[in-house]
Amino acid sequence: MASVAPQFSVEFFPPRTETGRGKLDRVHEELVALGLNFFSVTYGAGGSTKEGTRSIVLDYSAAGSEVAPHLSSTGQDLDVVGGLLNDYRAAGIDRLVVLRGDTPPGRKNAAPKFFAQNLVEFVRRHSGDHFHIKVACYPDLHPETPNFAQEIKYFRKKIEAGANAAITQYFYNAESYFRFVDSCREAGVDVPIVPGIMPITNFDKLSAFSAKCGAKIPEWLARRLAGFGDDQAGLRRYGDEVVSELCDSLLKGGAPGLHFYSLNQVGPVRRIWENLGLSGDR
Repeated sequence: MASVAPQFSVEFFPPRTETGRGKLDRVHEELVALGLNFFSVTYGAGGSTKEGTRSIVLDYSAAGSEVAPHLSSTGQDLDVVGGLLNDYRAAGIDRLVVLRGDTPPGRKNAAPKFFAQNLVEFVRRHSGDHFHIKVACYPDLHPETPNFAQEIKYFRKKIEAGANAAITQYFYNAESYFRFVDSCREAGVDVPIVPGIMPITNFDKLSAFSAKCGAKIPEWLARRLAGFGDDQAGLRRYGDEVVSELCDSLLKGGAPGLHFYSLNQVGPVRRIWENLGLSGDR
């Protein structure tokens, strides 16, 4: 059987200002040249960036890009989600990234029992098999998950609900990914599991965000990054090297692609892309 070519994608978040949107449009144009398979666009806690997400998705799709809007249900009416599904389907969009999403500030009790698997089920009831659905998974465990066995169980429920594939939370230890994939296969989950890749550009921000979302920075890497102090150029070069080596190991080990968390920046993604020698292959 012929092997499937790796799929590459980049995540954006909707800017909150016109200036930010103009910058993102330029980033999108530059990244299009890499030959990526699709772009995903985040949704914000409780759909807080819903209109911005919709605008970017429809505009970039009209410009010829494959786009996968994120959808979450926490803290909002499912009628709103259904309306978005109608809009996206009418525009010819057939990819989604479906997440539980963060609870908006001040709404701690909003829809506490509605999880990603429930939203996947809703999309399938609403739109049948029109959308190719990706969900999230967590090789280093979601911060709310008590153990590894439960992590696999929760992930399997999303797939059984109708998801087609998954994107992982970012990590910096390739073994974490491969161990997670092996455990999923043993549990009967055989969908593509795409590694999520976070470039390293600022150690303080990366540490704070990782602590919040449960992503682990290995001790050896944390110590090395902290040692750069105010040398941001040195940290960036080293970060590019580490992440490029990680990506190379993942692809050589059989990962079905890479999903870059771009933070709306073109430089880190393009440097890693070039380090991997992908420019001539796409």
